[in-house]
Amino acid sequence: MIVRDYKEAETGERCVSAEGWKSVRLLLKGDDMGFSFHITTIFEGAELHLHYKNHFESVYCISGEGSIEDCATGEVHQIRPGVMYALNEHDKHILRGETEMIMACCFNPPVTGKEVHGPDGAYALEDDAA
Repeated sequence: MIVRDYKEAETGERCVSAEGWKSVRLLLKGDDMGFSFHITTIFEGAELHLHYKNHFESVYCISGEGSIEDCATGEVHQIRPGVMYALNEHDKHILRGETEMIMACCFNPPVTGKEVHGPDGAYALEDDAA
């Protein structure tokens, strides 16, 4: 059984941040669960151009409001508490925080814990990160 406290993880190596976001990574590849689980804060005013071409991601909005734009279609979906989206086709997207948003996120394959977005908006696969 794995038990972790968000407040403890937030102050240690499991907390990774960059411009516009902070991610507390509660489950990582080393936990051998087959996915990673993060609580991610998207800051108010953030506009993140993302493309998880190496990972699938599902996201559930806990609090806050924003939008996600599908770059392939131009379609924009509102994000608010209770809304989930899944990037099931490695969708290139733009995530915008109208207010600070708290999101619960799962990645497959799991991330190792140190990833930040590359210039293309993606996380590298572990073998490519070295």
